[in-house]
Amino acid sequence: MQTVFVNPERCVGCQQCEFACAVEHSRSRDPYLALFEEPPPRTRIHVQVGATPTTAFPNRCRHCHPAPCQLVCPTGAVFRDTDLGLVEIDEARCIACAMCAIVCPFDALTFHPRADGAAIVDGTPRIVALKCDGCIDRVRAGRVPACVEACKVGALIFGELNELIEAGRVRETRAVLAAATSIEPAAPPAPETVSGWRAWGAAVTEVGAAGGAR
Repeated sequence: MQTVFVNPERCVGCQQCEFACAVEHSRSRDPYLALFEEPPPRTRIHVQVGATPTTAFPNRCRHCHPAPCQLVCPTGAVFRDTDLGLVEIDEARCIACAMCAIVCPFDALTFHPRADGAAIVDGTPRIVALKCDGCIDRVRAGRVPACVEACKVGALIFGELNELIEAGRVRETRAVLAAATSIEPAAPPAPETVSGWRAWGAAVTEVGAAGGAR
C-alpha cells in the first residue's frame, strides 16, 4: 500500500505543500493563473501551526481502511478506488450533509463550491465535500503527490507504508543508541536546514516572552 507518510518533527510550517496542492487541483494547474480562478482552488492538506514558530503539522486524509466517511455516506459519494485503494469523492453525488466530516477522526474534510463551477444553485456553484484524493492522477502516471514533491525538508514522503515505517524505526533506533552510547548516528535525524529553523523559532519565542514580561 503506497501512501504519504508524515514526519512531523521535520515540518517547518512553510505551507508549500498547501500551495502545491491547491495548484494541482486548480483548473489551469498554473501557479499564476490559479490565483484568478473562481471559485478559487482549495488545498486538500492543512498545515496547523505548532507551539513555537517553525513547528507545524501537515494534516491530511489517511485513506483509512475501512474508511468511516465511506461507511456513513448516504449517497455513495465517498468510494474507494479499486486499483490504488485511495478514498475518493464523487462531487456529482455529494449532498454536503457533512456526515463524513462528523465521523472523520482526523478532521480531514472541508466543504467548498465545486471547482469546476458545475451544478449552479442560486447563482453559485453547489457546495460539496472536499478532501485529499491522494493525487490519484499523478500516482497513476508514476509521479509522487504534489505535496510530497513540494516539501523540501522531508516532512512528507511517499512510498510503501511498511517500508516507510521500517525506515522510521531504523532512524529512531540509531538516534536512541547514539544518545545512549555517545556515538554519532549514522545519519542525521533531519536536514540541517530544519535545525536552523527550529533555532530561529525558539529565539523568536524567547524574545516575545521577554518583551511580554516587561
